[in-house]
Amino acid sequence: MKLADYLSPLPLVAVLRGITPDEVQAVGEALFAAGFRILEVTLNSPQPFTSIRRLADDFGTRALVGAGTVIDPADVARVRDAGGQLIVMPHADVAVVREAKRLGMVCLPGVATPTEAFAALAAGADGLKLFPAEAMVPATLRAWRAVLPKAALVFAVGGIRPDNMAPWWTVGADGFGTGSNLYKPGVAIGDVRTAAAAYASAYRALPARK
Repeated sequence: MKLADYLSPLPLVAVLRGITPDEVQAVGEALFAAGFRILEVTLNSPQPFTSIRRLADDFGTRALVGAGTVIDPADVARVRDAGGQLIVMPHADVAVVREAKRLGMVCLPGVATPTEAFAALAAGADGLKLFPAEAMVPATLRAWRAVLPKAALVFAVGGIRPDNMAPWWTVGADGFGTGSNLYKPGVAIGDVRTAAAAYASAYRALPARK
């Protein structure tokens, strides 16, 4: 699997923090219908490996399913054994990146500095999670783009809403990750559909890349 294969129709990562196995399939189906093809169950959710297994069974290779908030390299194999193919991290621990790549998985580590970004890419990261975006400004990514490899995929994550994607897109973001603005534990499925549709609409309204 390649990360780039799942950026269409929407280059958006759904961060499902706090989701339960009982609701994960309905939420996953709602997000998939809206165009989301990357679904991340954070490991600080209730029974995360069960939720990952249910999503993996439902979507197979139609969606890139995996785990977020992966801190311990030992959890990488547990995610794989649950059917996940994606490892997302809030930090840039190269031990986690290397373990994910050793097991043939897609890895998207969190980075907040160019030093972390280059170290993560050298360890084999498939893309970079610029995190937390809400604590930075788009000019940060513009500066990074001047030095990062042109092919490096960068996702702005943290505080991303439908109404603030455009500035990040303009300076070179390849996609976005969104959590609580898309899904919160116990939210009605209709609200998830509404939020997902808003993100999809906002993405379609972004200016074309030159």
